Amino acid sequence: MKLGIMQPYFFPYLGYWQLMNAVDTYVIFDDVAYIKRGWINRNRIKINGEARPICLPVRDASQNRTIQMHKLALDKKTKARLCRSLDLAYRRAPYHAEVMQLFSGVLDTPTDSLSELLCRGIRDTADYLGIRPRFLLSSELEKDTSKRGQDKILDLCTRLGATAYYNAIGGKKLYDAQAFRERGIALRFVRMEDDIRYAQGSGPFLPGLSILDVMMYNSREALRALLARYTLEEIE
Repeated sequence: MKLGIMQPYFFPYLGYWQLMNAVDTYVIFDDVAYIKRGWINRNRIKINGEARPICLPVRDASQNRTIQMHKLALDKKTKARLCRSLDLAYRRAPYHAEVMQLFSGVLDTPTDSLSELLCRGIRDTADYLGIRPRFLLSSELEKDTSKRGQDKILDLCTRLGATAYYNAIGGKKLYDAQAFRERGIALRFVRMEDDIRYAQGSGPFLPGLSILDVMMYNSREALRALLARYTLEEIE
């Protein structure tokens, strides 16, 4: 079984979904520390040819509490503002209507939990993209809470019966391949192709934007092709 484990993010970039598409089981890491000024509650979209932030407001954000412990400050006015920003940025995009419906549905999730809304966004987007792994929440799994870093990941891999662990390429320096081999687990890293381009409206192409941008301009067939544009790497 190929396993991926990642924090929940707000409509993250294409590479996040490529990793999810490569595995059989995907653990949403919701019981790790919240990162202020990170990508958990925000992302970037293209507005007037420039990359601009789009953010979920969070109450009393603190790196001393886990993601699942955080609450949203998302009232009707803020939801309308977020939808208006996305609408104005992409109203001429070919898949505007479908993606707006998905986005507004996620924002209308009846919860003030940051984690629950992010998980709804992940599940709905995965379904739109045609990615259907087995989803698990880290906070609901039995595990050794005393473990940290790589040891925590190895513990989850062992408990879930993983034969391979897949991580984003940015985590390559965080892991020791030998430690995984000793447990009979292959360690792989997903690297998105550098030359991915698609028609992105006016202005220069801006890489690394939210998946919302990718979905606005690509059919589901084209999205499936983009999801497959990665390589798997190993470390010795």
